[in-house]
Amino acid sequence: MFEAISRQGTHSMKWDEAKKKFGREDLLPLWVADMDLASPACVQGAMLRRASHPMYGYTIYPDAYYESIQNWMRDRFSWEIEREWIIPCYGVVPSLNFIITAYSQKGDGILIQTPIYPPFVSSVKHQKRRVLDNRLVYENGRYQIDFEDFERKAKEAKLFLLCSPHNPTGRVWSEEELEKLIEICIANDVLIISDEIHADIVYEKTHHSIGSFEKIMHHCVVLNAPSKTFNIAGLNTSYAIIPDTRLRQAYRVEQDRSGITNGNPFGIEALMSAYKEGAPWLEELKEHLRSNINYVNQFLTEHQLPIKAVPTEATFLMWLDCRGLGLSHDQVVDFFLHKAKLGLNDGKSFGEAGEGFMRLNVGTSKEVLQEAMQRLRDAYEAG
Repeated sequence: MFEAISRQGTHSMKWDEAKKKFGREDLLPLWVADMDLASPACVQGAMLRRASHPMYGYTIYPDAYYESIQNWMRDRFSWEIEREWIIPCYGVVPSLNFIITAYSQKGDGILIQTPIYPPFVSSVKHQKRRVLDNRLVYENGRYQIDFEDFERKAKEAKLFLLCSPHNPTGRVWSEEELEKLIEICIANDVLIISDEIHADIVYEKTHHSIGSFEKIMHHCVVLNAPSKTFNIAGLNTSYAIIPDTRLRQAYRVEQDRSGITNGNPFGIEALMSAYKEGAPWLEELKEHLRSNINYVNQFLTEHQLPIKAVPTEATFLMWLDCRGLGLSHDQVVDFFLHKAKLGLNDGKSFGEAGEGFMRLNVGTSKEVLQEAMQRLRDAYEAG
């Protein structure tokens, strides 16, 4: 069912931009966080039906759009949300920038946790705020939060940009961890902004949306989208959930100021169809991704490669600890690119905490992953 589909010649960033990014044509690109797998049939059908109507003008967000999000949050995460809490958005990264300008001033401190998805850092810097890095602690093959450091830095922070589940480490934060973060943020009057775009692809653990914790409900913003889940990132359709009226209005002012307020007719249809009919497909996808993750782990172990994958609790992204190769970080990058001919994300692009790591996208077919692992083994054995 889940076969890798050729994306070459479709203006795909992952494939058609690979030569420009990596400088060679003969590599296997496994970097950008979208999948080489077809979106579910319900989404394809919705796209075709909408495309068959020959008018593609300005489009509103219908009642069914809001109802779809409400139902999805209730059914997947047991979180009852109100329609007025939902604000349609263009994408999570633009929303991060709007939030930073809406809720803070130049020079204010903003908490993040590296290694982290690069726009968390760039958005703070672009808006001329200070990055307060609560660096995650990597011990015994698992990432943990340094709560003492978090509490110290919260005293000079205005916002906390939470990535939940976490990209790139694949951590699913426990209810206890989130409760502790919430307590510290409330005590220090810090707003929590939670990017939950990977929340649907969680394996054995349970995702707890930050907005579902009553005590932080009026001091948080949740950002989400169907883009990673259903492989529709190119449709630029996301949403913010903001329970607090004052915060919601402040956000609207910034988003309206940007001029990015019109709906994408295809993105709207994709969201509604995915959230209404896509749940069975999602469960099959998770089984496929879990199988891919297990395959990579088994391959690394069976062939005694000195690379360890951090346990992947969520996402289709594996965080590889490559320090066992005994190479400098630049040499690790060179090894993957020029010896194994694999295009992965450079770990240091996620911050200095990513030194010695690489991020592998397993959102593809088993056959592609087998080719990738064979390239990796051949490169290592060639010395």
